[in-house]
Amino acid sequence: MLSPFREQLEGFRQQVQQSFGEEAKERHTLAYEIRQLQQLNNQMTKETVNLTRALKGDNKIQGNWGETILARILEASGLRKGSEFETQVSINTGYNSRYQPDVIIRLPEGKDVVVDAKMSLVAYENYFNSDDPDEQANAIKNHIASIRNHMRILSRKDYHQLPGVRSLDYVLMFIPIEPAYLLALKESPELLDEGIKQNIMLVCPSTLLVAVRTINNLWRYERQGQNAQEIAAKAAKMYDKLRLFVEDMQLLGTSLDKADHAYQSAMKRLAEGRGNLISQAESFKEMGVEVKQPISPQLVDKSDKPYCAES
Repeated sequence: MLSPFREQLEGFRQQVQQSFGEEAKERHTLAYEIRQLQQLNNQMTKETVNLTRALKGDNKIQGNWGETILARILEASGLRKGSEFETQVSINTGYNSRYQPDVIIRLPEGKDVVVDAKMSLVAYENYFNSDDPDEQANAIKNHIASIRNHMRILSRKDYHQLPGVRSLDYVLMFIPIEPAYLLALKESPELLDEGIKQNIMLVCPSTLLVAVRTINNLWRYERQGQNAQEIAAKAAKMYDKLRLFVEDMQLLGTSLDKADHAYQSAMKRLAEGRGNLISQAESFKEMGVEVKQPISPQLVDKSDKPYCAES
């Protein structure tokens, strides 16, 4: 009778321990994860510098490679493709036009963040490969102009108004080469404000890592909240089961009390009081009646004096 209740209680205990155990483990591993993300960022920075040397101004290769770096950052953050983010989602507006954001990151409560990784880095490549100060200065101007032009293009797309996309009011414009991002802000710090006014937020590998890691934490808290709700629901069900079990035990106790009372009453009739059944039965033995097996001596001892039949 207690087995189903015991199993349910054990399952509830294990789920609570697992929930709090995972949370404690995540707290202890946070520092390790930060170090891992830092190492990943350093590695990607080295790779981007090497790529910049090899690109030779090919915009198509730069765009594809930027999307690859973006996907690696998202996966390294813990977000899952097809679940917390999607790539190359085709969106039809109904006006013979089609949009295809590089990445859509899903947020809890149905919100989205659009990330664009098609930034041209031809001007930065020219700056990086030149040793002439005048050429470098001109390349920097072109690099900043390229960023401003791409921000205007993104702003006109109005991703947050596309059907089926519940995007926030801004788009993340990803610059995959960290030094290119830092150089632009060093020479033109107002770029960040200009982007915000156009609902564009400039990000590089390190800042994007922070952003997507924060989003991953939001999802973790969301799942923990869902687990807490599930635990609360199971606790309520278990409480109801316990209440019914207690009520059944109380009824059982009442029934046992009644049964004990009936048992004691029957035993009194059997072996107590004048003329009880055992005394009467034993009197027949004294009269010479043969029996196959005598009544338990303990009951006979408890009975009153032998019953004397009237003549």
